[in-house]
Amino acid sequence: MEEKNLNEKESLELISRMIRNTQQKLEKGNGAPFLIWGYTTICVSLIVWYLFSATGDPRWNYLWFLILIIGAPVTFLWNRKQVKGVKTYIDKVIGYIWLAFGISGVIVSSVAIFFYWPLPILFIIVLLMGTGVVITGLVIRFKPIVFAGLGGILLSTLCLFVKGVDSILIFAAIFLVMMVIPGHILYYKGRKQ
Repeated sequence: MEEKNLNEKESLELISRMIRNTQQKLEKGNGAPFLIWGYTTICVSLIVWYLFSATGDPRWNYLWFLILIIGAPVTFLWNRKQVKGVKTYIDKVIGYIWLAFGISGVIVSSVAIFFYWPLPILFIIVLLMGTGVVITGLVIRFKPIVFAGLGGILLSTLCLFVKGVDSILIFAAIFLVMMVIPGHILYYKGRKQ
C-alpha cells in the first residue's frame, strides 16, 4: 500500500471527517455510554445514600464498586451489539481518555475506601469525570457535552461544602447534569437523523 502525503488542506479535511464520523457514531449510539454510566452512578449513589443513612455503617461504601461491576459489562455488551465500522483515531483517543480517567477513579476510590484515607472522594471523582466529559466534548466538537462537563467541574465544589452522607445526593445530582442530560441530548439528536 502506497503512502500518500497530504497537503495542509487535505490533512484538515481528514481530521474534520474523522471528528464528524466519531460524533455521528456517538449520536447513532444515542449517547449510550453517557446514559449507562450516568444512570448506574446515580442508582448506586442513591442505594449507598439510603443504606448509609439508615444504618450509619460505613461498610456500605463498598457498594460504590457496583458502578464498575455494572457499568463495565453493560458497556462492553452494548459495544458488541453495535454495528461495526472503521474505528478512527478520534474513536481510539476517546477510548483512551476514558480508560485513563476510569483507572484513575478506581485507584483513588480504592485508596480512600480500603485505606480509610479521608479524601474528598466525591469531589475528586466528579472533578475527574467532569474533565473527561469536557475533553470528550472538545475532541468531538459537541458543545452540550463540553458545557455539561464544565457544569460538573464547577458543581464538584458542592461536594466539599455539603458534609456527611447528604453529599452523596449532591454527587448523584451532578452526574445527572454531567452524564445523563448530555446522553439524552445525543439520544434525541440521533433519533432525529
